Amino acid sequence: MLDRRAQILLKTLVERYIAEGEPVGSRALSRSSGLDLSPATIRNVLADLEELGFVASPHTSAGRIPTPRGYRFFVDTLLTVKQLDRVEISQLEVNLHPDHPQRLISAASQLLSELTHFAGVVVASKRKTPAFRHIEFLALSEKRVLLIIVTPDGDVQNRILFTEKTYTPSELTMAANFLNQNYAGLTFDDIRRRLRDELKQLREDMTLLMTAALEAGSEALSESTENYVISGERNLLDSHELASNMSRLRELFELFETKTLLMQILELSTRAQGVQL
Repeated sequence: MLDRRAQILLKTLVERYIAEGEPVGSRALSRSSGLDLSPATIRNVLADLEELGFVASPHTSAGRIPTPRGYRFFVDTLLTVKQLDRVEISQLEVNLHPDHPQRLISAASQLLSELTHFAGVVVASKRKTPAFRHIEFLALSEKRVLLIIVTPDGDVQNRILFTEKTYTPSELTMAANFLNQNYAGLTFDDIRRRLRDELKQLREDMTLLMTAALEAGSEALSESTENYVISGERNLLDSHELASNMSRLRELFELFETKTLLMQILELSTRAQGVQL
């Protein structure tokens, strides 16, 4: 995209601007670029760089400053990285902790600040499909819940959930235990998809069981009053089909309630603002 002459001038301009914080003119570039070019030729090259979006003129009579595109090209193509010696490598190994991702990021930011004498900013790559190793819910107030997520690589993330209803500590503990026991290692998108499928199946199962329970109850009570007095009590007590259906139906309702609660909390989790520690 840029010939060697344009690359050298852009590199020199970026370095001068970083060092001095002032727009860089053609005369300054002529003195410091190492190229045997006249100021007029340099102005022509700068005009081309400005047209391509690598530099900009803050004022008509001022020099040029790098644009975001110019900085990006400088970092990706023009920046020369000095090789570290053994002492510097040892110092980095002492200060950086690869086994603790969050501490590694904090240490890298601090080290960057010390090296550049500017504020050090390190941004962790965003996980496209975040999974969790362990999860906890803690009630902060009536309608605020703290979500604590431990990722598979040991990173800890906190989110504040603003809920429409008040969840009891036992409900939050039940939700966390259910997630940890059944879905640890999965992404939240996978969990939501699985819960939706399971809730749909539970609705179908509950409908079938309720129908079977009603039919069994209807059969047990459909006999005449005399027969009911003589044998109806035993029929009710010995109706394993009715008893087992009702027991299973209660289990399904409890499971349905649990998974519905999880879906509500997971939907809130995705909308909450994340705070990493």
